[in-house]
Amino acid sequence: MSPSLDDAPDFSGLIELSRLGDLDLKPVILRVQTDLFLTATARDRKTVEAFESLAGGLIPTVDDETAEIVARKLAPFPATPQSVLAALAARGGEIRDLVIAQAPDLSALVIEAALADGSDIAVAIARRADLSRSLIDEMASRDVAAIDLALAENWQLSLQGTTVALLVGRARTRPDLAQALLARPDLAPGDLGPLFLYSDEELREAIGRAVGSRAALRPAPPLPREAGAILTGFSGRKDVAGFVGALSDMLGLQRNFLAGTPDPSRRYDLLTLALRAVGLHEEEAVYVFLTLNETVARSVDRVYDLVKLFRTIPRGAARDLLCAVLDMPLAERLNGGSAHQPYAAPDAVRPRMPATERAPLRPALPGRVRQSGTA
Repeated sequence: MSPSLDDAPDFSGLIELSRLGDLDLKPVILRVQTDLFLTATARDRKTVEAFESLAGGLIPTVDDETAEIVARKLAPFPATPQSVLAALAARGGEIRDLVIAQAPDLSALVIEAALADGSDIAVAIARRADLSRSLIDEMASRDVAAIDLALAENWQLSLQGTTVALLVGRARTRPDLAQALLARPDLAPGDLGPLFLYSDEELREAIGRAVGSRAALRPAPPLPREAGAILTGFSGRKDVAGFVGALSDMLGLQRNFLAGTPDPSRRYDLLTLALRAVGLHEEEAVYVFLTLNETVARSVDRVYDLVKLFRTIPRGAARDLLCAVLDMPLAERLNGGSAHQPYAAPDAVRPRMPATERAPLRPALPGRVRQSGTA
């Protein structure tokens, strides 16, 4: 009777069998032995060394499909020998990324094998669940699109502070990153203002409430004079260029501010925020929706959605959302004026006159000359 397989630490018998004829049994052997290793009730040193020897010899020789299947099973398994993980990582590509992203521990041996072909493994590292706060911040600071997306899609990480601000800011012009961030359950609506146009109706309402609550704490800047009459006049004449130019001047924005969103279908939403921010009444906004653009005017559903957006966003929130979406400030006053700062405000800077310009002390009043009682 032939000796048992447990008595052959290197499983040489199975390897020899795989070389018989034209039948390639190496993928089958590797997958079977992987499953046996994972499901074993006990793994003593001899069993681990035997699997390590077998897997280490077969992993470099099997096809990519088999190697990927094995990697998906072995990478997250805590008892997988580091040499086996290194052999998988040395395959490169998706197999390497699986190991880097899922291995409970990354030894120097595994990292060295992953870097052997000169590839950057930062994206795979960004998919790990055990990244420290400093490492997350460092990776976000690289401003690499693939790393940003990997961090956004990694729900096992808690994104906070500077990292959220960086990713959300970059997502203004990157729809894939925007959708990945909006799908996360751990980001506060108040941090998602720059992504307002990408949001669905429910999230827009939450963002609007969060932004509006902050805006309500500040005094609102004065409304531009005759904004409604000017804008409805341009809209009634279908003078789009004049309308956009006048609206831009009222808010202190560039004439091409509507191009601030890469999706043309969302530009009317941006326009609605601008109409709300400039202080138009609802009937004036509806008039604009029905006259400025015939395509919009012919869609009852589109006009309804725009009116609903106009109603649900307060003016202060609309101003702040415009700033967030466009990443630029709005003018507080027309004609280059600055915002009013109350002299008595707690943080107001009170002007002081230089000593040389101080008002002179009031001169002493002349004394009365006392008259004596005698002539």
